[in-house]
Order: sequence, then structure tokens, then C-alpha cells
Amino acid sequence: MLALIEAAGWPIWPLIISSILALAIIFERVYTLRRPLIVPQGLLDHTIDNLRRHGANPDLLRGLAEGSALGRILAAGVRNIGASREVMKESLEEAGRAVGHDLERYLSTLGTIATVAPLLGLLGTVVGMIEIFGSQSPTGGNPAVLAHGISVALYNTAFGLIVAIPSMIFFRFYRGRVDALLVEMEQQAIKLVEIVHGERQ
Repeated sequence: MLALIEAAGWPIWPLIISSILALAIIFERVYTLRRPLIVPQGLLDHTIDNLRRHGANPDLLRGLAEGSALGRILAAGVRNIGASREVMKESLEEAGRAVGHDLERYLSTLGTIATVAPLLGLLGTVVGMIEIFGSQSPTGGNPAVLAHGISVALYNTAFGLIVAIPSMIFFRFYRGRVDALLVEMEQQAIKLVEIVHGERQ
């Protein structure tokens, strides 16, 4: 591995740093975006049952706010349970925007890495080509310098693509997952509003 890094030259280091950062984000998102942590099964039914039996008590609000992303949204609605439908819906939308921002954390960084990695590989390719042409003289070129320039060019191009392709795949995958979770939470929040205001049982 060290021999490969040496052969690729200094342009490989930004790509190595990008790959480590991308891997860290991917594993962090795997852990954070688990569905049971974001949208626990039966949370809305449990919340409505508690509301009917005990009302909007502090214990219910604390449990919702500290439990999950959906809980934070439902807690915002429960806090405004005595307000009009519009005010309650507005508070749910505000909480939903904050939760959406949290769910999308680091995804823009991952997307940036996916976009920039091929450009960093291209930079390494250009550096390798400069070395190749710089080694040429009127009497001929040094084969060792020529070989090193070619290895810098090719290794950086390949490594740039190796970093970019998985980063883009995971970026798109997590973007889709976040969108799906937000739609599901929005539907449950609307259901809470309709039940509280007697439009639905």
C-alpha cells in the first residue's frame, strides 16, 4: 500500500483524506438514519392514547422530545394542542424543518466529496503529465522519470474514481432515505392534527 502511495505521488494525499472523511460520514449515517431511531413503530398511537388518558402532561412532552425525530415533531404539536388547527400545523412544520436539517447533516459534505474526488484525480493526472513532459530533453527522456509520471497520472485518476463512485451512491441512497422518512413523519403529523381537531378518529 505504501508503495502504491509513493508511486502515486503527493496528489494522492487529498484523495486519501477525502476517502477517510467519506467513510466516516457513511458509517455515521448508517448508524444515525436507522428507521426505528427516527420513526419508532406505534409512537403516534401511543401519543394519542396518552393524550386521551392524561392530556398534554410534561412527562409525555419530555418523553416525545427526547425519544426520536418523530417524537420531536409530535411534541411540537402536543405543546400547541389548545391552539387552532393552523397554529398547530405551523408548529409541526417548524419542528419538521429542524428535524429535516438534522437528518441531512453531513450529506452535503458527502455529495461534495463525490463531486470533487474525480477533479482531485484529474489534478494528479495533470501533475503526472507535467512530470512526463518536464523529464523530456532534446537528447531523450529518462525512462524512470517517464514511468513515475505515468504512474502518478494513472493512480490518481483511478483513486479519484474509487472515492467518487461509492460516495455518490451513498449520497443518493441517504438522500432518498431522508426524503422517505420526512414524508412518513409529515403524514403522521397531519394525522395527529386531524385527530386532535376531531376530523379523524
